[in-house]
Amino acid sequence: MNNLPLSGARLWNSLMDMARIGGTAKGGCNRQTLTALDGEGRHLLARWAAEAGCTLTVDRLGNMALRREGSEPARRPVAFGSHLDTQPTGGKFDGVLGVLAGLEIMRALHEAGATTRAPLLLINWTNEEGARFSPPMMGSGGAMGMFSEAEVLAKTDPEGAVFGEALAAIGWAGTADPAALADCAAYLELHIEQGRLLEDGGHDIGVVTHALAQRWYEVTVTGEEAHGGSPMAHRRDALMGASWLISSVEEIALAAISPSGEPGRGTVGQVTVYPSSRNITPSRVWFSVDTRHGDPSQLDAMGAALRARAATIAEARHLTIEVRDFWHSPLTPFDSRLIQRARDAATARGLNWRDIPTGIGHDAVYVARRVPTVMLFTPCHDGLSHHEAESITPEWAEAGLRVLADAVIATANEDL
Repeated sequence: MNNLPLSGARLWNSLMDMARIGGTAKGGCNRQTLTALDGEGRHLLARWAAEAGCTLTVDRLGNMALRREGSEPARRPVAFGSHLDTQPTGGKFDGVLGVLAGLEIMRALHEAGATTRAPLLLINWTNEEGARFSPPMMGSGGAMGMFSEAEVLAKTDPEGAVFGEALAAIGWAGTADPAALADCAAYLELHIEQGRLLEDGGHDIGVVTHALAQRWYEVTVTGEEAHGGSPMAHRRDALMGASWLISSVEEIALAAISPSGEPGRGTVGQVTVYPSSRNITPSRVWFSVDTRHGDPSQLDAMGAALRARAATIAEARHLTIEVRDFWHSPLTPFDSRLIQRARDAATARGLNWRDIPTGIGHDAVYVARRVPTVMLFTPCHDGLSHHEAESITPEWAEAGLRVLADAVIATANEDL
């Protein structure tokens, strides 16, 4: 199938068409999960896929599975895809590139009248971002057994909306069993890098070998309210204590050096202050901590250092500090056979590629725990992602498309 009529221009036009749904004034996208705009994007994908001869199944978590039958329909399908939901100030390409590149494979096969031996399955996973309902990757996590179906459907957003009710409200609550998506022969996902290693190195493609381990925490610092005009002595200011601990997160991450010389990654992304008045010392501060590392022992050491620093600050400032485990994702290797297939496809296309880890959670990370999986990265300008200025070139998109297509088709046509 070397002459498959894949169209980089058609892929790019589809990306721009999808970006109009939830498009922002600054050129990005706000198409958060289980909103009316998410539903509109899903309908557009479903229409495009139907025109390419695909049949749609929707499961009880809202995951969309678009199937193209193979000449050996009893074989387990080869799956690929990503997600259509975005951050509130997201870009045009995060997740969407993987879904629409998968659609272009289906379109090209339909146009050529070609059939693979194994069936093909294009998946749009529900709520990869976790921007509205947390944690992220609920659709793939639920399908792979990381979360129970009931747990996912009962999640609420900050305004109290219930996941299951929001899914039904936009008309995308299906009846299929999500666990059926774990019965695939392989899963391949194309994504933008969300970093600048590929662009800085002049690489066209990244072949993702593994995902870093992650631990997320929620920290609550409790003190005592006091008037802003009261003496500084004997105050139990929760925000001042929290600020010391927050500033330690970066220090702890940079000090966690693996034998290969790799430091950790630490982020504080959310902070809530109570009572949030100009002239009152806060009595309670809550904040999130996100830690990541390629060495699981160093990741554990980062958590221990965070708790030790919290205890020291609490004692010195007469505060109570609770560090609570929120979420953990272990170091996840991808499938060695699929990794080599992706490398071979990039080499055959004459592309400059490199192996690369991902420090970011993706649906592929959950899928890899049940299904042989590999990811491909395209460069993105300046590493910007989860940002309205997120951008890639049509050439990068097409290179990713062609390597993905070659690897998907080779996998679907291999002898068992």
